[in-house]
Amino acid sequence: MGLRIALVTPFAWSQSHEVNEHVGGVATALRRLGHRVTVLAPSTRAADLVAGRRALQTGEDAEVLALGPAIPVSRRSSLGVPVGMRAALKLALARGEYDVVHGFEPALPSLSYLALRDGGGLAVATFLSPERLTYPPGKAQREKLLARLDALVATSPDVADAAAERFPGDYRLISPGVDLALFRPAAEKRQRIVVEWLPGERPGARAVLRALHGLPGWELIVLRTQSLAGRPTVPHALRGRVHVRTAIDGTSRAPLLAEAAIFVPAHGGSERLLLEAAAAGVAVAAAPGAIDPPPLAAASLEHLAADGALRARVARDARAGAEPQGFDAVAEELDALYRSLSGRRRDARRPAADPLVDREWITCDLHMHTSWSHDCQMQVPELLDQAQAQGLGAIAVTDHNVFGGAREAAALARSRPLTVIPGEEVKTDGQGEVIGLFLDREIPRGMSFAETVAAIKEQGGLVYIPHPFDRLHAIPDPATLHRHLADIDVFEVYNARLLLEAYNDEALRFARKYNLTMGAGSDAHVLQGVGTGALRMRAFRDPEEFLVSIRSAEVLRRPKSLVYLQSLKWVAQAREKVRN
Repeated sequence: MGLRIALVTPFAWSQSHEVNEHVGGVATALRRLGHRVTVLAPSTRAADLVAGRRALQTGEDAEVLALGPAIPVSRRSSLGVPVGMRAALKLALARGEYDVVHGFEPALPSLSYLALRDGGGLAVATFLSPERLTYPPGKAQREKLLARLDALVATSPDVADAAAERFPGDYRLISPGVDLALFRPAAEKRQRIVVEWLPGERPGARAVLRALHGLPGWELIVLRTQSLAGRPTVPHALRGRVHVRTAIDGTSRAPLLAEAAIFVPAHGGSERLLLEAAAAGVAVAAAPGAIDPPPLAAASLEHLAADGALRARVARDARAGAEPQGFDAVAEELDALYRSLSGRRRDARRPAADPLVDREWITCDLHMHTSWSHDCQMQVPELLDQAQAQGLGAIAVTDHNVFGGAREAAALARSRPLTVIPGEEVKTDGQGEVIGLFLDREIPRGMSFAETVAAIKEQGGLVYIPHPFDRLHAIPDPATLHRHLADIDVFEVYNARLLLEAYNDEALRFARKYNLTMGAGSDAHVLQGVGTGALRMRAFRDPEEFLVSIRSAEVLRRPKSLVYLQSLKWVAQAREKVRN
């Protein structure tokens, strides 16, 4: 079954750009695999904007949806998110109901960044250049974006290394892709040399021009892939054999490369152009990134021009190397990636019949502490009294790195109309905290996240992730959360003690995205905080019934002033220090 996929580019679709060539080629190939693909992009063409507005209004499918005009920020590209485009993007994402939102070059203040930050589908980011990694400037903003990404993709190891400095994670490498039908060798090659022109690489062009003096019968094409990129100075003796051509899109480059025999890449030049030359069966002189590129390129050029057999062999090898990098191959890799990510989402369907329908509704607070925690002074009997006074039917006692409080509470509650879930909030080694529910013994602190989860499961307990996005607490990084999605039994979407409600909102968004079971708790450290965060759910007797009940639970938010609660905590701690 095909997926609904949105490919989002930051560059104006009405203008040629290497990123748009990649997006367009991938989109076409993915459609051949049976996916429904829509390209979301800005545009400077009035017809595109009118068609995009009409598609948004009517809800009709479109292969390309222009969401608004781009703001020109340089002579060569258009970027930016003008007023109104955010609303258009929000509407497009809501109506499209995309399974996957794939943003390209999202480290720019652009449509791609917003789509990945605000989209509700599985999110994939592709980085194509180490020069486009400027946004967002703040670490907190980057962490927020990173937490919403399901996969990181780069088109080369160098790009992956550069992107990982700002967006750390595991990068999947894919080819920039090439249209193998468009770029293919001509039936007969001419004595033509194509040299890539970059304004900052004049020494390379001069070295090739010097070599051309000794190659009678050969012509040279100086190929510019950007407009207004300048041109080299051509010696008078070579002016009949040297031509400057501007080809900013693949369609115009293909015929030039098809008949060319030798291609000389610029030092630090375009990976896409190099791949296109290889697909066109052009022998490449030297390799980009060489320590001393101009002399090496010139020497390699002379060698290839003088030896036709070598030139033919190098050209055949180049074409063979390009064939596995066609857009169809890239699309197959992305298809496998998308489908593997789809497995992260749990089935959101509920059983037709509720086995606990006859049970009473209770209020359950899943996160609280007692005096067994180092930062809490509530005695266990006081906590139980307060829980009953607040009308709670169940609580989870989850002291920091100790199990004695939960054991004491469970024993004292046997004579009360109050269910106590014995738990522990365990500090991991550098990946935040994990709560174990329905435990029977203490779990030591300082283990890895995976080891802590395994220790909870080994007891038959349930894994509960508290305050997962509160950056004022120690929290697991996004990669850890994604690796352990299948292990998470309950994900806390409301913690009443968080300073910023945005942290709870982020947790709620994450849980909805992956259909995780949602939990809530007061994280009470003082009596007045008990019950300020809870669930309304059916009464339960054991972990199995608890999991059944919580699937239909309602989150209850009963916030009190955090300043008030925190002040009470500090006062209680101060009194304890005075007593000691």
